[in-house]
Amino acid sequence: MYSRFCRALARACMVLGIVGLVAVICAVSWQVFGRYILNSTPTWAESLALLMVLYVTMFGVAVGVRDAGHIGLESLLVLAPPRLRLKLEMLIHALVGLFGAAMAWNCAYLAESVWSYRLPTLFISEGWKYVPPSFAGVLIVLFSIEHILALAQGRELEPSWT
Repeated sequence: MYSRFCRALARACMVLGIVGLVAVICAVSWQVFGRYILNSTPTWAESLALLMVLYVTMFGVAVGVRDAGHIGLESLLVLAPPRLRLKLEMLIHALVGLFGAAMAWNCAYLAESVWSYRLPTLFISEGWKYVPPSFAGVLIVLFSIEHILALAQGRELEPSWT
């Protein structure tokens, strides 16, 4: 059940990532149109595109951890005996989860510390720039726990996109 929840969460992140990419394309297209056709550059479009890139990237990072698409720290583990390999794989996922927890905590702290400042072109809080990495950190923790549970049960995780 936990694995189904994580898979649904990862799929939702992929859908939000696609929506975010479309928003980036629309914002950049409007900026180019405004600059070269209307001769009046919309200043908010660049800020929005940069903010959307943060969201898309962080959703992608979290799904990459869930689907084991991140840098293969376990590439040398094929040489280790199976019992040691299992323990090292669990350690790797625990370290990735620890990194996610640190990322979530520190980015939430950063968001809170700059929440009263405003992005001048979007008229929203500067803290919104730190929400995506904080959210991604929480997702990384959840997905790392899922990997550890799957290893303990001796099963493979089903990729999010299938």
